[in-house]
Amino acid sequence: MKTTTVVVGAGHSGLAVSRRLTERSIDHVVIERGEVANSWRTQRWDSLRLLTPNWQSRLPGYDYGAHGGRDPDGFMSMPEVVRFMSDYARLVDAPVRTGTTVTSVRSAGAGYIVDTDRGRWECKTVVLASGGFNVAKVPELGGAPPASVTAMGAFEYRNPAALAPGGVLVVGASATGVQIADEVHRSGRPVTVAVGEHVRMPRLYRGRDILWWMERSGLFDERYDEVDDVVRVRRTPSPQLVGTPERATLDLNALTDRGVSLVGRLAALRGTEALLSGSLTNKCELADLKLGRLLDTFDEWAAESRVDAVGPPERFAPTRVSPSPPLRLDLARGEIRTIIWATGFRPEYSWLDVPVLDHKGQIRHDGGVVTGSPGLYVIGLNFLRRRKSSFIHGAGDDSRDLVSHLASHLDSLVAA
Repeated sequence: MKTTTVVVGAGHSGLAVSRRLTERSIDHVVIERGEVANSWRTQRWDSLRLLTPNWQSRLPGYDYGAHGGRDPDGFMSMPEVVRFMSDYARLVDAPVRTGTTVTSVRSAGAGYIVDTDRGRWECKTVVLASGGFNVAKVPELGGAPPASVTAMGAFEYRNPAALAPGGVLVVGASATGVQIADEVHRSGRPVTVAVGEHVRMPRLYRGRDILWWMERSGLFDERYDEVDDVVRVRRTPSPQLVGTPERATLDLNALTDRGVSLVGRLAALRGTEALLSGSLTNKCELADLKLGRLLDTFDEWAAESRVDAVGPPERFAPTRVSPSPPLRLDLARGEIRTIIWATGFRPEYSWLDVPVLDHKGQIRHDGGVVTGSPGLYVIGLNFLRRRKSSFIHGAGDDSRDLVSHLASHLDSLVAA
């Protein structure tokens, strides 16, 4: 089978790319191992909601209002996200081949061969839209928990009822970690959070959603070639946000107010002991400092832009931590029965047979244009082209830019 472009993945990024390709009359196929929005269907816990407000859910030619939504300040549940994506796929008439797994992508002359479990595709260009959150990143700690403790990744977690009775250690304090810790603690289980680097954010600032400030101030549109160290920025954890009807803030202070215990970063497993870093205070102070700088940026923008209908500037209490947190946990005592890894996610490219990965398994690219492999593109990664790239609404601008580059590449092949 032949086509001009193969898009791998039918999530929001792949569907946005499909819309852009159709706009340019570029024939293509979208290959999806499961169903449309497969990761939203299969790799999320039961109660999860988007951390972005509904008004921010938009894709090329479609948004939450067009979807019939009536709660712009609310947060979609996972079934609602799946319906949103599925409706969009039908609207743009995306040529999706569901239930088809890519087994290999390799170069072939001036194009590529994409092998799947349902046949082979020959094409001139490939867009990798499989996302950057395929598998959990589990730190190498030099050991394993004792047999009495069950360890699982955040993708495996569904709800507290499915956990073994007893305490839970959540490793990681970004969006996933704080949300799971809060839900598990509300179920009546004792919860400890091992805190590493994190990004603290209030849900509301000066009466507006914090992501309203990110968007209106222009921070979400900051480009990858405008920051000093894009590699470091791309490693920045997701902010401590949760989507709730109350638009509540869920930071470490909120967790400790409810009885969750905080310890330092999990550094190693030795026998039956979990060894913890002594950096808890420093990590929290750094997050507080960065939050203050962010709010200063918003205040300066509001003053310069003469923004109306917002409240006065605010500042938030420093993160409260114990002056002497423990440096080890004895996992053999039976107080902790489950470890949940909320330490981030990474892409999985075992099927990519093109030499474009670095020593850490990450794709080398310049704003989504894969380095050293003309006609190969990637989309949906953190800060790919803009600070908003990994969010649903970030796929619109990124897909426009990448498909424009792709079209120019196709023109160059014809000219040659």
